[in-house]
Amino acid sequence: MKRREWLRLMGGGVLGLWGTRTNLGWAVAPGRAHTPRGPISTTDLAVLRGGETRSILDPRFFAGQVGRAYRAAREIPEVLDHLYCYCECEVSVGHKSLKSCFTDLHGANCGICQEQALMAWRLKKQGLSILEIRRQIDERFTRS
Repeated sequence: MKRREWLRLMGGGVLGLWGTRTNLGWAVAPGRAHTPRGPISTTDLAVLRGGETRSILDPRFFAGQVGRAYRAAREIPEVLDHLYCYCECEVSVGHKSLKSCFTDLHGANCGICQEQALMAWRLKKQGLSILEIRRQIDERFTRS
């Protein structure tokens, strides 16, 4: 193995371990709020709110569908914070809601997050409420 290849592998491993350590610590934090998974029976928006307080990344850094998804997230962050993300990043990365996916680079690399955000944005533009949007997202993305 050449030195350059070895350094590249080692650097990736160290960064991977650092990311796992920081994300895992956040994911298992006790008392962390998150939006519940799956179809809902409540009309209480407080129960559905994920509680994400971080800002959405600037959409100007992204192109194509990714940029559109980050722009949508910037326009409707309060809606996205009430939506469960069906890529299961709550478990793997510690996200609180779909909004969380766009506060870091996760949303740039996940088609499920992008599709959900763009669907929510279209439904909001049609005048649907957060509860109606949540029901349609859950219906579309819940596995049977």
